[in-house]
Amino acid sequence: MFPLAFSHGDSALLALLLATGLLLLAVSQFVRIPYPIVLVLGGALLAFVPGAPHVHLNPDLVLVAVLPPLLYGGAFFTSLRELRANVKAIATLAVGLVLVTMVAVAVVAHAVVGLGWAESFVLGAIVAPTDPTASSAIAERLGLPTRLVALIEGESLVNDGTALVAYRFAVAAVVTGTFSLFDASWHFVVNVAGGIAVGLVVGYLIRQLRRRLDDPPVEIAIALLSGYLGYLPAQALGVSGVLAAVTVGIYMGFHTPELTTVQTRLQGQAVWEIVFLLLNGLLFALVGLQLPTILDALSGRSTIELIGYAAIVSAVVVGARIAWLLATYVLSRLNWRMRMDDPAPSWQAKAVIAWSGMRGAVSLAAALALPLTTDAGKGFPDRSLIIFLTFGVIFATLVGQGLTLGPLIRVLDLDDGGIGEHEEAEARIRAAEAALERLEELAAEDWVRDDTAERMRGLYGFRQERFRSRHDPDADGVAEERSQNYQRLRRELLDAERLAVTELRREGRIGDDVMRRVVRDLDLEDARLDV
Repeated sequence: MFPLAFSHGDSALLALLLATGLLLLAVSQFVRIPYPIVLVLGGALLAFVPGAPHVHLNPDLVLVAVLPPLLYGGAFFTSLRELRANVKAIATLAVGLVLVTMVAVAVVAHAVVGLGWAESFVLGAIVAPTDPTASSAIAERLGLPTRLVALIEGESLVNDGTALVAYRFAVAAVVTGTFSLFDASWHFVVNVAGGIAVGLVVGYLIRQLRRRLDDPPVEIAIALLSGYLGYLPAQALGVSGVLAAVTVGIYMGFHTPELTTVQTRLQGQAVWEIVFLLLNGLLFALVGLQLPTILDALSGRSTIELIGYAAIVSAVVVGARIAWLLATYVLSRLNWRMRMDDPAPSWQAKAVIAWSGMRGAVSLAAALALPLTTDAGKGFPDRSLIIFLTFGVIFATLVGQGLTLGPLIRVLDLDDGGIGEHEEAEARIRAAEAALERLEELAAEDWVRDDTAERMRGLYGFRQERFRSRHDPDADGVAEERSQNYQRLRRELLDAERLAVTELRREGRIGDDVMRRVVRDLDLEDARLDV
């Protein structure tokens, strides 16, 4: 069975779908709106175009085929230092807030929407976790301070494990009609610990393999498969595949610099950027395209009633997050130890985090994965309604919060004081110092000419001076101005070189492969001008 099937349509409609997706990605760049928002809006609009395909999304497409590389990639590029620094804050959001949100949604769904208690907890577990891809894509695009981005990413990477374990037990309660709090608590601990353990073992094995390789395409292919190598064994063992994939990503992100060559790192960075873009595009476009199928299953209910229920559940999800962050802010003001450990101590930072709880593909996949029947042979109670309410929460948080998060950040004038720039300047200065120390060790070698060594001393000395001026807010900026003028001149000359090489190719005097090699070297030199 294919994970994605069209109930009608032909290759022309498929071509239209692909072309529309590419157009939406391009539009997101022009309108300066994070592309997940543009894609889900465009997907929803496309679904109502006459003749548009009705897409039936198999949950395996997201849970197995798409999520592992996204989880691995997101974790790979997450700072381990920031995760360690924010471990308490991430734990309170990824565990405490998830459980509070699940309970709050369950209470309202039972009292207002009329779902049974078990079905209400299923819905609560589905909409409790923030989406790792949506949160990262939007937070980075809007230029949040580094520490807040790390906190939001860390929360979204970890809370999936909490919510999906709770989801599993809530679904089992509906299907079997029984529930044991003791068994659920015990299995929760096993799932979390087991997922992390599998991730560490797989990460260690991948590290040992890549240590023995020196082939960029093979190493990049292994990196792309690493998420699956953690996720699938964990799922087979009955523990959290999400946490396994995340753990492999964090582990390999920490160790990869010592395992790879310059060429592998350059190529791998480009490949991951493309993979992220394509997979995110697929996910968020498919989220929008689910709407007609969901509405068809709820044709017996009034539109106003459905929209009202979706709005209420969405408000509870957003309100629970705001209340949780407000409570932690008040407690941190009353407890100086909490205040010292808080990665987001200001009320402005709390406000941004409170408004950053976008839901996405994880919630959608969990809703669509609900079984069709119970053990008693009856249909899963209110399955279509749960799926619709999930879509409503995704749409409200992703579009509503995603579009307003940027203005909120600008109004609050949130700034991290240039911590990232200061740390980068410090790293550049130390790197230049290490190069000069090594140069003095090599200066006596026969193959190092005196004029070459002197030129290198001047180069690294100027680099130190330039980045010290960035590090020191009271610097006069002369070194930076000289550097900018040099970069402008150097880029003019590199443009001339590229033009000359492409002209040789146009005249047929060199082949395309030669042109690409030379231009790539010129591009790398251009990219390094700022260092």
